[in-house]
Amino acid sequence: MRKRRLYWTLQVIGWSTYALINIVLQSGDPLDQGTESIRRQQLEVLIHTPILFLVSHFVIRRIVLARNWLKKDLGRIILPLLGVAIVLSAISTAVIYLIYSLFQAFVINEEFFLGVSLLAITIFTLFMIWITIYILYHYLESNNKSLQYEAAVNEMQLNQLKSQLNPHFIFNALNSMRALVDENPSKAKIAITQLSNILRNSLIMDKMRVVDFNEELNTVRDYLELESIRFEERLQIKFNIHDDSEKFQIPPMMMQTLIENAIKHGVSNLVKGGIVELNTDVENSVLKIQIRNSGQLVNGVIKKPKKEGGYGLANTKQRLRLIYGDEASFKIFNENDKFVITEVKIPQRI
Repeated sequence: MRKRRLYWTLQVIGWSTYALINIVLQSGDPLDQGTESIRRQQLEVLIHTPILFLVSHFVIRRIVLARNWLKKDLGRIILPLLGVAIVLSAISTAVIYLIYSLFQAFVINEEFFLGVSLLAITIFTLFMIWITIYILYHYLESNNKSLQYEAAVNEMQLNQLKSQLNPHFIFNALNSMRALVDENPSKAKIAITQLSNILRNSLIMDKMRVVDFNEELNTVRDYLELESIRFEERLQIKFNIHDDSEKFQIPPMMMQTLIENAIKHGVSNLVKGGIVELNTDVENSVLKIQIRNSGQLVNGVIKKPKKEGGYGLANTKQRLRLIYGDEASFKIFNENDKFVITEVKIPQRI
C-alpha cells in the first residue's frame, strides 16, 4: 500500500511539475510570439501532458512488468527499453498532433516538421527519464531487500554459532573438573567458582555480536586459571598484551575458543605439557591476536587422537567472515617443529 501510494504521488508530482514549468516559461514569451501563440502552446501542454501520463502508466509500466524486465540483468534490457521509448514516442507524437488538429489547422511545411521533431525528442527524453527512475527504484528496492535478507541470515547463523559454543565449552570444562572432585576437592570448589564466573560472562555476551577486548581477556584469564588446576606444572601461560588492544571489540568467546583449542590439541597431547602464549599487537588500526602453543600441525591439520577437533577453528572462521567479511583474517601454521601459531587480524571498526 505504501509503495503504491509513493508511485502515484511521484507520478502526479512529476508530470504536474513538467506541465507547470512549461506553462510558466511560455508565459514570459521569450521568443516574442504574441499572446495568442502563447495560449495555444500552453493549451498544447495541457493536452499532451495527461496523454504522456497515461502512456507511462498503462503502456510502459505494463510492458516492463509483462516482460519481467525488473528481474533481468540491466545490460540485457537497455536496448529493448530504448526501442520501447522510441516507438511510443513516435506513436504518442502522432496521437498528440492528431488531437491538436481538432483545435487548429496545420500547414505542412518545414516549420511543422520541426515542431513534430522537437515534440518527439521531448517525449522520448521524458519517457527515458521516467523509465530510468522506475527501473532504478525497483533495482535499489530489490537490492535493499536482498541485503536485509542476507543480514538476517548472517545474524541467524551468528546466533546459531554462538549457541553451539556454550554447550561445547561447558562440556570440556566439566570434563576437565571431573578428575578434581576425587583427587582434590578444595581445588574442585575453586574450579567450580571459576567456571561459574565464565558462564556468567558468556551468558551476558551471548546476545552480543562483539564485546570489548578486555572483557574477553578476563574470560580467557579465568579459563586458563581453571585449566591450570587440571594441568598444574604441565601448563605454562604467558601474556604479552599491547596497550591499544583495549580499544578494539572482538567476537565473544573467540579468544577463549582458540586458547581451548591450543590446550586440547596441543599441550594436552604432550607428555611434559607445554606453553600457551597470548600475544597482541596493533598496527594501522588492525588488532593482531597471536596464540602460540606447544604442538605441531601435520599437513595443515592439528595432530590429535580424535576426529572431533577443529570445531572451534571452523566456528571462529565463520563468525569472522559473517561479522567482518574480508576485512578480518584467520590462519594457523607451524612456527617451527615445536610450536603452532594461530593468528587473527581484526579491523578497529565493524
